[in-house]
Amino acid sequence: MAVRTTRRAILRAARCDEPVQAPDELAVEQPLVLAHRGMVIATLMRTPGHDLELAAGWLVVESGVARVEDLRELRACREDGTDRVHVTLHEGVRAPRPRAFVTSAACGVCSVDVLDLRLLRRAVPHTPGWTVPCQVVAELPTAMRARQRTFDRTGGVHAAALAASDGDLRAVREDVGRHNAVDKVVGRALLDGLLPATDRLLVVSGRVSFEIVQKAVAAGVAGIVAVSVPSSLAVDLAREYGLLLAGMVRDGGMNVYAGGELLARARGRPASANVSAPTRA
Repeated sequence: MAVRTTRRAILRAARCDEPVQAPDELAVEQPLVLAHRGMVIATLMRTPGHDLELAAGWLVVESGVARVEDLRELRACREDGTDRVHVTLHEGVRAPRPRAFVTSAACGVCSVDVLDLRLLRRAVPHTPGWTVPCQVVAELPTAMRARQRTFDRTGGVHAAALAASDGDLRAVREDVGRHNAVDKVVGRALLDGLLPATDRLLVVSGRVSFEIVQKAVAAGVAGIVAVSVPSSLAVDLAREYGLLLAGMVRDGGMNVYAGGELLARARGRPASANVSAPTRA
C-alpha cells in the first residue's frame, strides 16, 4: 500500500511573475491511534500507508518487541472516523507506557516524560570483522532516492530503508515524519523475522537525531547512513553502541562521525573518520 497523497489548489509564481492557480500534490498527514488491549496508548501523526509496519516498528523501541511472536494481535481498522491499530502483546512483553499527548510528525519522542534506554541493544550490531565498502555507503542515498515515489510527486516526505553491505536495498518506506519512515522499515523487518537486523545499514533521507539512533540500536543494525548531519547526542549514542554513523553522504563524499573502523576502502582497507568530508549545507 503506497502512502497517500492529496491535491490542493495553490498559486504558483515562476521568477516572481504573475501567480497562476494550479493544482499541487501534497503528502497526507493524519492521526493514527494505537491501542493496547483496548486502551489508547499513543496517537501518531503520520502519512497513511503501511500502518501495521509503523505500529510494529514503534513497539520495537517502546515495548522491547524483538520477534513477531511477541505480537499476539496487530489489527488495523477505522473507528469513530479515525484510523486505529489494535495491539495485543503476549504475556511477558512489557506494555508501552501511554503517551499523554499527540506525537507530531516532526518528533518521535514528544509526549514522553522519561527516555528509557533499558530496552536497547539485544544483540551485537555486526559480526566480528564486518565492514562495508566506502563506495557502497556513498551510493546508498542515491539508490534510495530512486525509489522515493511519493517524494517525486510531492517533494514533502522523508524516506528510510535497510541495506545490506553489498548495497542491496530492502523495502523503502516514506512518511512526513522521518522517525515514522524508520518505524515502518523496522516494522517490516520485524514482521519478516529479520530482527535483529545485524550487518545491515539503516539509510535515512534527513538529519540524524537521538531518536533515530535509538531506533537503529533497538533494531540491531550495524550503522546509519544519512544525507544530512547528526546531533551531538546522536553521535554519542552511536559511539556508545558501536554503530557506524555516516552523515552528509552526497556527491561521493561523507562525514564519518562514529564507527570509522567499519568503513572499508578498496581492497578492504579501513577508512579514516574524515573520509571525503563535504562542507555542511
